[in-house]
Amino acid sequence: MKNSSLFLILQKMRIPFIVLIIAYTISIVGLVSISGVTSSGEPYHMSIFDAFYFVTYTATTIGFGETPYTFTYPQRIWVSMLIYLTVIGWFYSIGTIISLVQDKVLLKELSRAKFKKQIKNLKEDFFIILGFNSTTKKIIEKSMKKGFRVVVIEKEEERVNELLLEGNTPIIPVIQADIYDPIALEISGIKSKYCKGLVSLFEDDNLNLRIAITSKLTNPNVPLAIKSTTDNLTENLLDVGVEIVENPFSIISNHINLSLNSPSIYQIEKWVYNIDVLSNSTIKLPRGKYIVCGYGRMGKEIYRILEDNNIEATFIEIDEKQLQNLKTKGVVIADADDKDLLKSQGIQDAAVIIAGTDDDTTNLSLLSTAKKLNKNIITIARENELENYSIFQYSKIDYVYMLSKILIHKTVNALINPMSDKFLNLLKEQNEDFGANLIWDLLDNIGENPQIYELFINTNKAYAVTIALNENKTIVIGNFLKRRDNRNLKNNVMILLLQRKDKFYLLPDENMQIKLDDKILFAASTQAIDDIEYIAENIYELEYVSNNFQEV
Repeated sequence: MKNSSLFLILQKMRIPFIVLIIAYTISIVGLVSISGVTSSGEPYHMSIFDAFYFVTYTATTIGFGETPYTFTYPQRIWVSMLIYLTVIGWFYSIGTIISLVQDKVLLKELSRAKFKKQIKNLKEDFFIILGFNSTTKKIIEKSMKKGFRVVVIEKEEERVNELLLEGNTPIIPVIQADIYDPIALEISGIKSKYCKGLVSLFEDDNLNLRIAITSKLTNPNVPLAIKSTTDNLTENLLDVGVEIVENPFSIISNHINLSLNSPSIYQIEKWVYNIDVLSNSTIKLPRGKYIVCGYGRMGKEIYRILEDNNIEATFIEIDEKQLQNLKTKGVVIADADDKDLLKSQGIQDAAVIIAGTDDDTTNLSLLSTAKKLNKNIITIARENELENYSIFQYSKIDYVYMLSKILIHKTVNALINPMSDKFLNLLKEQNEDFGANLIWDLLDNIGENPQIYELFINTNKAYAVTIALNENKTIVIGNFLKRRDNRNLKNNVMILLLQRKDKFYLLPDENMQIKLDDKILFAASTQAIDDIEYIAENIYELEYVSNNFQEV
């Protein structure tokens, strides 16, 4: 049966139904068979309807009295017996119903049926989030603020209940199931045209890979955001076809590289990720001696960056297992949170110390010790737990890299504004002067915190532009820079990127002609974004800014 919950109810209530049917049949047959007496003293037999009516209110203990005539003693004797028979049958059935209401299997099936109905009625763009924790909770909040709905698959009942108690509006559909179950993925809407992405950020790399494979087999076209912590898994995910591979340790090492070489580009990235505003300055990391505490997954990524930049570095690792088959030189096996050890490694002359262990208390402690030994040293910390943010916030550490926050910003940005990720990748190929000039232009034209806006040149997002292009009219990208109220004035807009099929144009010229299916990334004020949308959608607004407007 398609309705599993209904089938389960019928299966569980089969015996109680049979008991009631037998009890009613025996009772009715007896009443119909036994002779009675009318009020005038004439013999009569109850009809089946009268017998059924009497048994019905007697069995449920309502008790309307003897009907249609006063009973004879044989009838009363039979009624006395049928009361015990039918009432016991009802007690048994009610007990079964109470047990059924508490049955976890039925409750799960009813919840699943409700979930299926919610997904069927979901006619808005949504993301599927696998697992509910502090990280995915923030992703859910940010996604919903951006106008996207969210569907959650969570294995643990306790976390499902926690999500339900959040009281989100609109309601977040959630199902308790194995996160890699293809059936769960399918009923969660992974094949729906409204599904715009799936997120899997578990610590278990093998689990993330399994989810990626299952998802791509279920729907090859759905974008995936998958966490990876090793190069091997990253390669496997890319081979599977995963669009967004997120390695937080690689992201941190990339940030360090930008802070060494292009702090302005790093500042632009923080602005794109909504971490900071453009007007704030980023500290440029010096090129002196570095001490890195921890040579795990993060330490190995940092080692590559420092080696590429020819920076002298000492790595301290307490866990010997991390050093198995190690070919890297300059790694000391010891406890980094030791004054004498830090002194022996030249902490007094070091320029930067990085606390990259997987224990927040250790990271805070050793940086405090390092600061006492060298008050001028620049401190960088890895923060592992999202809940401990306030502790690091007031610890006066120069750089704090929180793994959860990195994943949150990266995921939301990559799913909601995919072009901005491509913009950042192209930007990182530029030099520091390019980044500094771009910041200056953004501040001068828009302000310290412009909004990111993506425009797709198609019927759904740019109806007027599409009509004009189909009529072979020339539309240049500069049309979107003009104000709707005065086409002779420029709006608070900058064009960051134009994508045409597989080609990308960074900061394209405003005279560049637009073609169908182009994708354009803007930095703009809120009011300017409204103007861009009107120009793209309204034929008369487009004609006006294109100088084709005929004034009456």
